[in-house]
Amino acid sequence: MAEPGSSGLMRRICGMPERAKLHLAMLTLQFGYAGFHVVSRAALNMGISKLVFPVYRNIIALLLLLPFAYFLEKKERPALTLSFVVQFFLLALCGITANQGFYLLGLDNTSPTFASAIQNSVPAITFLMAVALRIEQVRIKRKDGIAKLLGTLACVGGATVITLYKGPTIYGRSTLHGTYFVNEHQMPILGDASAKNWTLGCVYLIGHCLSWSGWLVLQAPVLKKYPARLSVTSYTCFFGVLQFLVIAAFAERNLDAWVFHSGGEVFTIFYAGFVASGIAFAVQIWCIDRGGPVFVAVYQPVQTLVVAIMASVALGEEFHLGGILGAILIIIGLYLVLWGKNEERKLAKDTAVITSATADHVIHSGIAKSSLAEPLLPSSSENV
Repeated sequence: MAEPGSSGLMRRICGMPERAKLHLAMLTLQFGYAGFHVVSRAALNMGISKLVFPVYRNIIALLLLLPFAYFLEKKERPALTLSFVVQFFLLALCGITANQGFYLLGLDNTSPTFASAIQNSVPAITFLMAVALRIEQVRIKRKDGIAKLLGTLACVGGATVITLYKGPTIYGRSTLHGTYFVNEHQMPILGDASAKNWTLGCVYLIGHCLSWSGWLVLQAPVLKKYPARLSVTSYTCFFGVLQFLVIAAFAERNLDAWVFHSGGEVFTIFYAGFVASGIAFAVQIWCIDRGGPVFVAVYQPVQTLVVAIMASVALGEEFHLGGILGAILIIIGLYLVLWGKNEERKLAKDTAVITSATADHVIHSGIAKSSLAEPLLPSSSENV
């Protein structure tokens, strides 16, 4: 008798190796974030406050995560100390307040496509930060170190090609015979911010990328001391809500800004809260804990590819040769980084085995020498 589709799929996923689960989780995460770019721009064009939006977003995420964190991590959650409180507060300041605040300010002055493209600097920034803090090792004299470095550059380069080089049309409105899902007259709601300060928007988005990279890197050492992943995410969301509320109390005095005016506003906020915060944060911190910050960041350029494909298929935008070339570079880059990390892990295991074997050999040699030397020593009876 055949298994039901959903239960059979869940069993297959649960039976996958952990590395395969990590890749699947990161790919799914990029699809969720790709939709978030469009949803966020739609929210801003509807007139939602740039301060009210992240407050509601993080409240929804906190309500989603809190029950799971409380019940599932009762036994593994360490005691909350002042040191942990300070670390969670700083994680929220970097990963929630600065990250989301700069993103919305930048998006309001640019476009979803550009915001997605500039985020491709996150792998390179994260890589440099992780190396500077010695969380990530780069040995350029070894093949794994060279692979990780070249792979990071290839990922960033591939996403840059998608953004800057179009080339001839591979398929689009002409090849799809006009059968796309959204009418041309509906597309301006998601269009570029033509009347805004583009330069200022770029500065905000660079601040967003810096804070996001810092957040990815800083989570790794915190998780070593506080291994309850969902609890870390919940505390981070909690302090992020408090920080945004304090800022909103001074900067957003219009009470009407806190009221929903349409179903579209409700949808954008719930999507941001459930998908882009609650689910995404939980998946992301699990991947950081198991794969490291660079592993998570290197998947960022995939988001640009996903946005390009979604825009081509769902919105009827043309897909150009630059997208194909960029996709190839991204795939090569991902392979190089993941291969490099796999080789590094194998070498670390081999080194540990050799070190252990050497230590055992030294111990056994010492015991053997000691046993051989004992008969040469005068016994107590001979001294009498």
